Amino acid sequence: MEEFAKERIEQLREVKSRALLGGGEDKLAQRSAKGKLNARERIDRLLDKGSFEEFNMLVGHLDKAPGDGLVAGYGKINGRMVCVYSQDPTVKGGSIGAIHGYKMYRTVERALDVQVPFIGLHDSPGARTPKPEEGGGALGVGSIGDKNGGSIFFPNTQASGVIPQISAIMGNCAGISVYSPALTDFIFMVDGASHMYITGPRIVKSVLGEEITDDELGGAAMHCSVSGVADLRTESEDACLQKIRDLLGYLPSNHNDAPPRVDLGDDPDRLEDGLAGIVPSNPYFAYDMHKVIYLLVDKGIFYEVKPEFAPEMVVGFGRMNGRSVGIVANQPMHRAGSLTADSSVKQARFIRFCDSFNIPIVLLVDTPAYMPGRQQEHAGIIRHGAKVLYALCEATVPRIAVVLRKAYGGGNLGMGIIPGLGTDIIYFWPTVEMGVLGARQSVELFYGREIMNAENSEEFRDRKLKEFMEKYANPLYEINNNWYIDDIIEPRETRRALIKGFEMLSSKKMIRSPKRHGNIPL
Repeated sequence: MEEFAKERIEQLREVKSRALLGGGEDKLAQRSAKGKLNARERIDRLLDKGSFEEFNMLVGHLDKAPGDGLVAGYGKINGRMVCVYSQDPTVKGGSIGAIHGYKMYRTVERALDVQVPFIGLHDSPGARTPKPEEGGGALGVGSIGDKNGGSIFFPNTQASGVIPQISAIMGNCAGISVYSPALTDFIFMVDGASHMYITGPRIVKSVLGEEITDDELGGAAMHCSVSGVADLRTESEDACLQKIRDLLGYLPSNHNDAPPRVDLGDDPDRLEDGLAGIVPSNPYFAYDMHKVIYLLVDKGIFYEVKPEFAPEMVVGFGRMNGRSVGIVANQPMHRAGSLTADSSVKQARFIRFCDSFNIPIVLLVDTPAYMPGRQQEHAGIIRHGAKVLYALCEATVPRIAVVLRKAYGGGNLGMGIIPGLGTDIIYFWPTVEMGVLGARQSVELFYGREIMNAENSEEFRDRKLKEFMEKYANPLYEINNNWYIDDIIEPRETRRALIKGFEMLSSKKMIRSPKRHGNIPL
């Protein structure tokens, strides 16, 4: 090798070594002392070992701002390709300048071009504010052509429903740094370390005079349980990155692919006698729907999404005979499994995600219908409930419903178990009670005056209740007159029935009328 080439190679190696240190060893050490991973460590722990390949590593290195505060490239998770970026707070605080924004845009665009998932690891205060003498746009994000931090929302939107998009909030994020994650499919946060808000506590105090902490304003607990902006929170960064790896195992790389099949060695013909004992026959008694789900999915492994937000509805992923399924279930432990404004948003969004990415849907039904009252009406339950109806009617993936115990009134609509909403198969357990109202409420409505005037009102009420339940709240009576109920099955047969049903529906094809897009009631 000639001397000139040798010198240039050595120079390249030296420059790359410095670039790997981001803002320098001192800043990296400070982060480590606080127990925080740096941008490259996060990527290394997210991706398969040695699989990461970086783009634009040396941009800005002469200005002592390597990568302009963003580490971006591609790699693999469990052998499958993904595109990823990780914001680096040791370089200009992780703020979004022109090159930083361009790299964000190109990472999402590249993922869309090659049809692989995109993952963004966010740790940025938002747009970089230039000094007056430095020039730049008033918004501070800078621009390289039409691809910049301010327009990152365009590729996020174009990628929606085409490739899975996942965001992790790893530090304090504000402004532009939270709107891009909000457009992605899933948001992860870390307890005590992650915060996201439009304006931080200092601005809130200066404008409104309100004293509020980072956690109160935009912490992981708040966003996972109150606002519903985030989907999952973890106790550490490592746990967060592992959760992202686990989630991708249930998802396809793009909308044209099927999710990967993973054989966990669970018998598809397994019968579960324990199911009948979990669900009380009395519709007023609560039970934990998770126990039902654990017995239905392969090896009892269930990946729940938004577990803390609107807990009256349970949504998440499992596998049945190795295939990914999305599960939507009422939770009698919370609000008796009623449908609410918040649960409707949670349910509709999850159904639409599953439909975008070829994931069959299981509906486990046990609900007394929509929650009544001033609070729910003022919260817009009509508008939010309509989102569920829209999502159910729009979905084309295979969908099977199992009614476990009760389904009254509008609950039949909201859980997709009336004819014409597109549910492919509907199973009832023999313990199901259906109707506009519950049996007891119906008897009081129809026979209230007669009960009041009866010689023995309690005996008369009990007789009428027994008659009503036998005739109108008995699935064996219902199935005689209702063609839309496909079968009444024993609880123990549920897993096997779902697996066989999805096997039959695996070749289902539906073509909708062409249009620009629907106008979902947002």
